[in-house]
Amino acid sequence: MLEILTTNSIELLKKLISTASFSREEDQTATLIENYLQEQGVRTHRKVNNVWCYNEFFDAAKPTILLNSHHDTVKPNAAYTRDPFSPHMEDGRLFGLGSNDAGGCLVSLIAVFLHFYSRNDLKYNLCLAASSEEEISGKNGLELILPELGELEFAVVGEPTLMDLAIAERGLLVLDCLAEGKAGHAAREEGDNAIYKALKDIEWFRDYRFAKESALFGPVKMSVTVIEAGTQHNVVPATCKFTVDVRVTDAYRNEEVLKIIRNNVSCKVTPRSVRLKPSSISVDHPLVQAGIAMGRKTYGSPTTSDQALLDIPSLKIGPGDSARSHMADEYIYLDEIREGVELYIQMLEKILI
Repeated sequence: MLEILTTNSIELLKKLISTASFSREEDQTATLIENYLQEQGVRTHRKVNNVWCYNEFFDAAKPTILLNSHHDTVKPNAAYTRDPFSPHMEDGRLFGLGSNDAGGCLVSLIAVFLHFYSRNDLKYNLCLAASSEEEISGKNGLELILPELGELEFAVVGEPTLMDLAIAERGLLVLDCLAEGKAGHAAREEGDNAIYKALKDIEWFRDYRFAKESALFGPVKMSVTVIEAGTQHNVVPATCKFTVDVRVTDAYRNEEVLKIIRNNVSCKVTPRSVRLKPSSISVDHPLVQAGIAMGRKTYGSPTTSDQALLDIPSLKIGPGDSARSHMADEYIYLDEIREGVELYIQMLEKILI
């Protein structure tokens, strides 16, 4: 059975590689996934380019586990030496755009969903969601369909982790800050220099340490990354704009961090979004314990995924290596897909059956 599931996964991944699926342009891969599941007898749902479905014996009285990964890709970079849309196998590797991020994870989760699909003795329901726009954190991706999926107990998010257990993920806040002064002539004692006002706040961002620190990530990290002020050498600037990149740990919610910042600086602080939340799952969770029992290590992931959109416990795990994501001549080892299918099934069996 494992060999059949692996073979089918690899063949599906080849088709996905052959089909362009840049973020916001995933309609063809959505149709491909939809058709593939329907051919297996699965009733599917679709909204824009997101496809989801439930196990055959869905029971509303049981909790539901979300199995999620994405089918959109970034655009191939200029360093590619192979056709990014031509799936090519060589030395045990499958090359192609999206093979590693996150095609291998997606097809492995689809295989696992189909493996459990017709079981009538499961303790949990399964909801499989193949989402779009993950690479751009788009609002027409997983976020769009979450209200449609029903109540969810926890999630398995398929991203390349070498099948290790990413039990936490940093959140992201991008802050646009505005210090306001008053314009004047630089040669006279006129105006109120907005740059000087901004400097005090920038110094605070550099030096401040949040009271709580994450066991996995350490402190919240804030970096001033862009600054803009002034029009000419002899005019005291009335405004100074700067941007702050804030990497939020699982010790805080985004809203908490934003409140602390606003209470400590004088500039106007406008977040571009508070959607990309830090996420985590307890190391004592049965699914995490199942993975640990199988020799998988736990860690905190520095990268952001659709996990940031979830308000439930979530574990990020999948075949492939995050270091290969977005690289030229992207690839995944065929054995990684086989291992992914096998380990997903073994971990879920410990809590499903």
